[in-house]
Amino acid sequence: MRLFSDIFLFSADEPLIFTRLYFWVFFAVVLAIYSIVYPRMALRNGYLFLVSLFFYYKTSGLFFLLLVFSTFSDYFIGHAIYRAKRIPVKKLFLILSVVINLGVLSYYKYAYFFAETLNNILGTHFKVVDYLALWTNQLTGSSFNFEYIFLPVGISFFTFQTISYAVDVYREKIKPVKSIIDFGFYVSFFPQLVAGPIVRASEFIPQLYRKYRLTKAEFGWAVFLILNGLIKKMIISDYIAVNFVDRIFQNPSTYTGFENLMALYGYTLQVYCDFSGYTDIAIGIALLMGFRLPTNFNSPYKATSVGDFWRRWHISLSTWLRDYLYIPLGGNRFSSFRTNINLMITMLLGGLWHGADMKFIIWGALNGIGLLAYKNWKRISPYEKYDNWLARFWKILLTFNFITFTRIFFRAEDMDGSMAMMRQIFTALDFSVAWEVISSFNEVFLLMIIGFTIHWIPARWKEKYRGWFILTPIWVKGLVAILTIIAIQQARTAGIQPFIYFQF
Repeated sequence: MRLFSDIFLFSADEPLIFTRLYFWVFFAVVLAIYSIVYPRMALRNGYLFLVSLFFYYKTSGLFFLLLVFSTFSDYFIGHAIYRAKRIPVKKLFLILSVVINLGVLSYYKYAYFFAETLNNILGTHFKVVDYLALWTNQLTGSSFNFEYIFLPVGISFFTFQTISYAVDVYREKIKPVKSIIDFGFYVSFFPQLVAGPIVRASEFIPQLYRKYRLTKAEFGWAVFLILNGLIKKMIISDYIAVNFVDRIFQNPSTYTGFENLMALYGYTLQVYCDFSGYTDIAIGIALLMGFRLPTNFNSPYKATSVGDFWRRWHISLSTWLRDYLYIPLGGNRFSSFRTNINLMITMLLGGLWHGADMKFIIWGALNGIGLLAYKNWKRISPYEKYDNWLARFWKILLTFNFITFTRIFFRAEDMDGSMAMMRQIFTALDFSVAWEVISSFNEVFLLMIIGFTIHWIPARWKEKYRGWFILTPIWVKGLVAILTIIAIQQARTAGIQPFIYFQF
């Protein structure tokens, strides 16, 4: 009975994530069965839909019902948009899709924020109730806690996917999916379900009806991505987080300004390795099953401006905000003032997408200000015409440090923590303790140096060692995989660390 519950029942303490051995056993079983069913597309899509629902259940428990609800509602609304003959009716159904999706997202992600704001303004005493848990208790006699709303893993990601589907059908970029099973597979495809990349319907749905194809080079690329992602996440990100970064951010006032500054640089590497590591694994797993997911990162810390950074970081979100928010607001089609307003609204809502907290709004606002500042500065800058190595180095240095500074608000426990960290950095930056700190955390700083060095080396160097790995025989790939697993086991100093973007 214990074995059955471990395999098939949800455990909040042990969710099904890429960094657990259970996931790789799960994936091996999925792939083994997939190797039998893949030639028949309808069977393949139905099988992966069921597998993905199971994956989300093992990750989020009861909340898999939200995924089912989102699948059904947008499937039928998509067909209603397509069948409607008049534009006002099409628009009405599109609005219905947006309201339903954002309504569910707002309830689970922003209910406390709205309730607290209303209570503070009106002097009311609204309480938040998880009605899904309450109704389940009433129907089944279960005992779920309905007095607290848990944020479903990945809700922001699959919500944006379903909205993009409705909008693309409305814009006639795609036709609605005929089978609800196929549509459910698009919404719930498990590699990218809980932390992206956000997949556009126009990019993914055509793949549902293509025959399986995986070249030898693509197989090597997929294995490389998976191993690369595990190294980023479990060796670099988790190690520097557990052994240094988390300690400082939990109580920045008790550490020197130098330690706070180094923790900030450490976090900017940690969040990149964590999130891009997840993306690498997701893209690699999907590719092994014959599906191509979009690139989500492109060496973001090589960016020469804030705008360039957002063309390189979380590309699927930044392009989603551009195409489904910034451009519909008017983009740059009107006056410069209106364009600036549209840009700030987009970045503020991008910050709010990450969480209902003032620190995320400030983080979004700072990025918006950075975009506007560079946009106006480059018009008058005497240095923009230069593109030599010194000019690029200076631009990258400024951009990297600005983005790193904004991460204070992204990572801090709360606004008080943000203020405490800035106070330590700007008023207690004592470099006399630098050597003592570095020697005390030598392994952490060594990993930071390695991580940043690999990130900043020329792309052509990376292409060479990636190309070498892809061309190696299978036994070499297996040996590298074994060595990677050994290295991961040696680097682990604490329990499994969740991916940072699971909370969004």
